[in-house]
Amino acid sequence: MPASSRARRGARALAAAAGLAMAAAPLAVVAVPAHAADPVEVNLLGINDFHGRIRSNGVEAGAAVLAGAVDQIRTQHPHTVFAAAGDLIGASTFESFIDHDKPTIDALNEAGLEVSAVGNHELDQGYDDLVHRVMAAESADNPDGGAAWQYLGANLRRKADHGAALPESWTRDFDGVTVGFVGAVTEHLPELVSPAGIADLEVEDVVTAANRTADRLKAQGADLVVLLVHEGAPGTDCATMDDDPGSDFGSVITGVDANVDAILSGHTHLAYDCRFPVAAWAGRPVTERPVVSAGQYGYNLNQLTFSVDPTTGRPLSLQTSLLPLTTRNADGSWTAGYPADPATSAIVDDAVAAAEVEGATPLGDLAGPFQRARKSDGSENRGGESTLGNLVAEVQRWATRGASTGAAQIAFMNPGGLRADLLGSTPGSYPSTLTYQQAATVQPFANTLVNMDLTGAQLRAVLEQQWQPAGASRPFLRLGTSRGFRYVYDPSAAAGRHVTGMWLHGIPVDAAQTYSVTVNSFLASGGDNFTGFADGTGRQDTGRTDLQALVDHLARFRDGAALPVDDGQRAVGVHFPDGAPAWYHPGSRVSFDLSSLAFTGPGDRHDDHVDVSVGDKVLGTFPVDSIVGDDVYDEHGTAEVSVVLPTGSAHRRVLTVTGDTTGTTVKVPVRVAKWPALLKAEATPRRAVAGETQPVVRATVTAGLAPASGKVLVRTGGRRYTARLVNGTAVVTLEPYGRVGRKKVRVAYLGTPANRMTNDATTIRVVKVS
Repeated sequence: MPASSRARRGARALAAAAGLAMAAAPLAVVAVPAHAADPVEVNLLGINDFHGRIRSNGVEAGAAVLAGAVDQIRTQHPHTVFAAAGDLIGASTFESFIDHDKPTIDALNEAGLEVSAVGNHELDQGYDDLVHRVMAAESADNPDGGAAWQYLGANLRRKADHGAALPESWTRDFDGVTVGFVGAVTEHLPELVSPAGIADLEVEDVVTAANRTADRLKAQGADLVVLLVHEGAPGTDCATMDDDPGSDFGSVITGVDANVDAILSGHTHLAYDCRFPVAAWAGRPVTERPVVSAGQYGYNLNQLTFSVDPTTGRPLSLQTSLLPLTTRNADGSWTAGYPADPATSAIVDDAVAAAEVEGATPLGDLAGPFQRARKSDGSENRGGESTLGNLVAEVQRWATRGASTGAAQIAFMNPGGLRADLLGSTPGSYPSTLTYQQAATVQPFANTLVNMDLTGAQLRAVLEQQWQPAGASRPFLRLGTSRGFRYVYDPSAAAGRHVTGMWLHGIPVDAAQTYSVTVNSFLASGGDNFTGFADGTGRQDTGRTDLQALVDHLARFRDGAALPVDDGQRAVGVHFPDGAPAWYHPGSRVSFDLSSLAFTGPGDRHDDHVDVSVGDKVLGTFPVDSIVGDDVYDEHGTAEVSVVLPTGSAHRRVLTVTGDTTGTTVKVPVRVAKWPALLKAEATPRRAVAGETQPVVRATVTAGLAPASGKVLVRTGGRRYTARLVNGTAVVTLEPYGRVGRKKVRVAYLGTPANRMTNDATTIRVVKVS
């Protein structure tokens, strides 16, 4: 690290140490000579949800530009505090997370960050890691720690005595104006991190903790109190943000008391700059409380500039801004809005260089390429199922299969989260070794894995959302799906009615049953219009990043067999022609079209044909057309099927479609009804002599316009007769009747597994001997 960087870090570490002392005794602050009669400007800069995005990539400015912006603004506003609302580390990108987020800690130290609320991701590795590594001074025994800013968590308490688990407040003094900061973490923390990591802690109500601490700060002489809270609004509309006072964030806006002068928030990764009136401030020059968030990943800075009367301690004016750190040019390129800080740039460059070395680490061997879906011109098709999407979904299910992470049964992956193919070091020659850097390139967003419970009905609703709403950037997005979960859909069906069947390990998915599902944090929050995931219950952010899950999974293939490519499709289109009957009969013909039988990556294996069977009986074999086109949906790989149902089948039958090369297995349920039967019974002679004549009953049965098989039962005169149909006909000879009169003959066709039962009757007149 450059000497200038070390010097600046040392100065800021001393300032932070002073802040620690002030947390214990809030008003024991460094005093700056003041002119009491002059208004004092207090400038606040805020970020949230940085998540280790230290490297610039255009949209994300990177730590060096962030530090440069803070430095430039400090020269314009000397009385500046740089603060944050949590999730500065954790769920970080490759160059930070491989070094335990040490590069982010160093970069934010260099940028002069002074105070932050604790976020849930600061606790990904548990409370002990936060306190004894991140917050502890860097040393030979703690090389990965050394955050020089003060973490606050007024509502994070010890279970044993309800004492504070973290400092609750921190203060600064500018020319006689004291600014106090209160920190709080989302009340959903126990759902978002591993329970084992915070087993000795409890999370208090945010409003209760914030008001208690703010009241104490004001009683001790603080002029301004700022709440740093790792909780945020679900949307950016200021007009509706406080409409629900019982919601997570609505309760904060409406519940914190008049001693809180500003709220810097985070957690939901949204950018907003709002103000809300505070009734108790009537008569003050400033009567509205700012509620702000800078979005995510260092896209923006929140700036709040107060002019404060040092005599009364009341704000005379307030200006707020949301400052973008980059701007997009007309040609699509991006320009940094501030000069990069050289010392921070050096930290980032060192981290990137180290990451490149670390990135060369071999993870495991691939048996073949795992690729994204393509169109005919080779461009990516996010509407297509892919071997890569399914692999990542399966990895995420595997990574959260344990009881502590939700015991996941199913996982899904969004196609936009896959930024490169997984090819290994020697593409085209397999087995091929995959490196750490190659894996990181595939999933660069460092999303965490979120487990939740969804009912079968909710699963169907999520799958229907693959067909995107009108006005979406893409009309269709195919989710990658973990092993064991399969479904069929009708591509021609109306919106909301595409999915026609779902199975988990061959068992139909029950609409009312609950299933454990894992997705990344992007999908979990409803990204890409998959809002159905936001309805999941029992949500738990496992703290594991998607990339780390892949790394851990590939370690199983480091020494030995290579990771095989699963060529089987998880989703297949099944379309019955218009006018197809709701019910079929045994022996009748069933026709339908299949689609989405083929992956579309270069070199992906395809089926030449599919077999269609019932049980062990193959009903037919049909060719597959796997030509890749420009369709942005998932209909590549088609076949036309027409089979005759076995005559013994009835009720609900499942046709099984099996690919000859990929092993793709598709279940196509059809409803089969027994044939209606037509029975005609005749007796000869119709006039019989009592005690002498043996009448003959002839029964003729047809089913589906064909002679029926099976048996008939004849009942008359207290006797029962049975006979088997031969070519649809049975002949029964009756015993002579003993008494005269009209005799009714009842004939019943007993049916078969394919044919319904039916009845008929005839009469015989019995007379005396003439």
